[in-house]
Amino acid sequence: MPNESLKRLYVDELKDLFSAENQLVKTLPKMAKAASSKELRAGFEKHLEQTKGHVRRLEEIFQSLGESPKGKKCAGMEGLVKEGSELLEEGFEDAVLDAGLIGAARRVEHYEMAAYGAVCEFAKTLGQPRHASLLEKTLAEEKQTDDKLAELAADINSQANEEGLEEQQGAAKSGRKTPTRAA
Repeated sequence: MPNESLKRLYVDELKDLFSAENQLVKTLPKMAKAASSKELRAGFEKHLEQTKGHVRRLEEIFQSLGESPKGKKCAGMEGLVKEGSELLEEGFEDAVLDAGLIGAARRVEHYEMAAYGAVCEFAKTLGQPRHASLLEKTLAEEKQTDDKLAELAADINSQANEEGLEEQQGAAKSGRKTPTRAA
């Protein structure tokens, strides 16, 4: 017999994930639009479609539990989305902006991987193998997205560095100072 407190926690965490995924459905198009790399833009667009599937899986779980997925706002994702939005306002361009977008997206993926890992274990403990299977599928997709972002980062970070060096060299030749950013 499942522990009612653990079940309540499980439902609460699922609601948190439902909120997080829906926040991403609204945010990923903005990230895709901001990306200068075609490959990064396509990756964000692909993950948007996956994220819509994540929402559908969560809805299926809620339906089987006889629960509503609504009623909670994921503050963690809200903070991550806010940080990403601030990045867009910093004035970075091209590969440097793409490098920042990748960093923001990877923070989101790691947050989601931790959350899906936890609810998956709750599902197993509560005797919900179908839920666990759905959650594991989403967790695998989140890990694949993070891996793809890591691959893209290698090239894009190099491009960002090259752009920065070119800008510095151009400024040095003209006698201008290049703007520096505090860490």
